[in-house]
Amino acid sequence: MHDFIDVGLSQQLRRAYAICKKDIRIYYLKSPVIVLGILFPTFMFAAFLVGRDLDPPYLMSSLTTITIFFTSTAVVPLIVPWETRSRTLERLVSSPISIRTMILGDVLASFLFGLLFSLVPLTIGLALGVKILDAPVFLTGIMMASFCFSSLAAVLSTPPTDVPANVMMLSTLVKFPLLFISGVFVPIEKLPSWGVLGASTSPLTYFADLARYSITGVAYYPILLDFAILASFSILFLEASVRLHERNMSKRM
Repeated sequence: MHDFIDVGLSQQLRRAYAICKKDIRIYYLKSPVIVLGILFPTFMFAAFLVGRDLDPPYLMSSLTTITIFFTSTAVVPLIVPWETRSRTLERLVSSPISIRTMILGDVLASFLFGLLFSLVPLTIGLALGVKILDAPVFLTGIMMASFCFSSLAAVLSTPPTDVPANVMMLSTLVKFPLLFISGVFVPIEKLPSWGVLGASTSPLTYFADLARYSITGVAYYPILLDFAILASFSILFLEASVRLHERNMSKRM
């Protein structure tokens, strides 16, 4: 943290933004990002939808959660392995930026990607006649969730490998259990007690709760608790990713 402050917060933020622009320009149109971040969640949700009579409000809240989760976690785990393999990571590390700044730039790019594609379920919901009852909570929840999930993706990028497939395997092993225990497919109040306990460990649960409240006016947890836990997960994931990258960076060189 000290190196981030010593150089100057505004200067480090400008450098993080430069990394963000680089990531968007180079990585966000690669085929794994399109498949894992856009097409895969779309087809998975379509499979979930077929044969089920779901209310449009519940449909929109679930689709929003799935879309932001997958788009925000699609590319960050792959950036560092790609740069390790192409030897551009060495140049980046030797430049006058901290690892914290580098990770923040990656997270920022993923955060913006998640925000952009949150417009897809929003458009679908509005076309179905769904109304947003609490727009400030909905928009704030989207921003916090996108940053939280992007920070989680930064943790998944920490294994010291230059093989993107290895990181994709780890990412899949983490993301799918989180998705299925989060009350996205089944409302949390309908879960058994052990299911509620498992759902409480997932950050997706709290954003799904916020999205549902924003659309239906009903929430399982207190709204302030949802926001507080999302913020706590974001800090935890971001700090863990920085520390793990600092420990593993020498193994990449």
